[in-house]
Amino acid sequence: MLQLVDVSKSFGAETLFESVSLVVNPRDRVGLVGPNGSGKSTLLRIMAGEEAPSRGEVRLRKDSTAGLLKPDEVSGPRMTVREFLDAAVPRLGEMRSRLASIQLRLADAGPVDSTPLSREYGEVLGEFEALGGYDLEPRCAAVMEGLGLAGIGPEATIATLSGGQRTRLGLARLLLSAPDYLLLDEPTNHLDIEALLWLEEFIRSYRGAVVIASHDRELLDRVTRQTVVIDPQGRRARKYAGNYSAYVEEVMHEAERRMARYRVQQTAIKRLEDDIAKKKEHAKRIEGSTTDFAIRKIAKGIARQAKVRERRLERYLRSGEIVERPGRSWQMKVDLAPGTRGGDIALRLAEVGHAYGMQPIFSNVDLEVTHGARVAVIGPNGCGKTTLLRIAAGDLAPSSGEAVLGAHIKPGLVRQDSAALPLESTPLAVIRSVAEMDETAARNYLHYFLFEGDDAVNPISNLSLGERARLQIATFVAGGANFLILDEPQN
Repeated sequence: MLQLVDVSKSFGAETLFESVSLVVNPRDRVGLVGPNGSGKSTLLRIMAGEEAPSRGEVRLRKDSTAGLLKPDEVSGPRMTVREFLDAAVPRLGEMRSRLASIQLRLADAGPVDSTPLSREYGEVLGEFEALGGYDLEPRCAAVMEGLGLAGIGPEATIATLSGGQRTRLGLARLLLSAPDYLLLDEPTNHLDIEALLWLEEFIRSYRGAVVIASHDRELLDRVTRQTVVIDPQGRRARKYAGNYSAYVEEVMHEAERRMARYRVQQTAIKRLEDDIAKKKEHAKRIEGSTTDFAIRKIAKGIARQAKVRERRLERYLRSGEIVERPGRSWQMKVDLAPGTRGGDIALRLAEVGHAYGMQPIFSNVDLEVTHGARVAVIGPNGCGKTTLLRIAAGDLAPSSGEAVLGAHIKPGLVRQDSAALPLESTPLAVIRSVAEMDETAARNYLHYFLFEGDDAVNPISNLSLGERARLQIATFVAGGANFLILDEPQN
């Protein structure tokens, strides 16, 4: 089993989470949820052994392995698909290269030199077979076909792949490595609908345990049986039985029970406060109305009773028995209505086409987007959805046809890769660069997008991918965009 024992993680003075204890057993299906920046990705890296905790211990059975899929992990533009997949089995690529090198040397060697080369070839070949080298090719072909990547040749470079293809390639490498504990960090990023359906079935049938950090509620509902929630306020992780919907229902019931206890407690406190106030007023009124010593002594007794009850109330309020008022947290609620209305026609595409070099992506696209429209652009990975959205935003000129924005239309393109954001800057500086706001107004505005306190001056390079997506939306809304174009906004 995979076990976390009192695991904590801090970066300088900032604590992400503390005293997290968790057990993941074979065949478990666990959903890991929490707001952006709460530490989900960090916790997964700790579970995978890629990052050390500040305190605590990670225990993994010696003969078990853990594999982690990270968002946008497939990089290295010059790396080929074969080279990337070979990394699923350590040293396999090295063995293949050595075999090819020895074969070339054998072809040029004479009778004297060929004997040691043949011996070396046999040794390397034995290691290659032991690593499953001959089995890898058919396994790789089956996995690539199952993920819809059969059309990609092994010598294709990473740079030629779409975001969705890269995500599926990362899944393919993980599947080939077959870890006992599969740790998936936002695995639905960039996936088209067919790939999403495949991923659900893959997770259900996987022979090992699966832990998924995701904001995709439907995926979590369909494949998980337990839910672990990281609370950024308490900095703790809590485990719930059931999928995401079961967790939400349990939290609602907990909130209702807590609210009931809170109201009963507040009623009792109010009754005690009123009683104290009445006794104080009664004693004061008696003392002020007479000079009779006996009657004034009674008044002092009433005042002492009030004081005793007041001290008792103060001790109670300082104790840990007080129920805090339940409140909602990490929910974003923003009015996206633009400040300036654009024309009736927001966008008109006429016979638009685009190609990269000699490779056409799409052609003859005709589209008219009117004021108030809500348009979904769907299609398989690599069909040109991102390219079309960039053309619609005026970020890219089409190869053919015409793309025209309407009168007084100001587009805001939320990109998948956050490339529009200056990573060395801060959310506060970015908002003030697009809108006339003083620091207080900008901080209040960022609060609506869940950037609180020091979050506003945290370098953008330190933000999670979800926080960067929120900042992009905040920037375009602050800048007065009246035509939002969202490319995978849930990534």
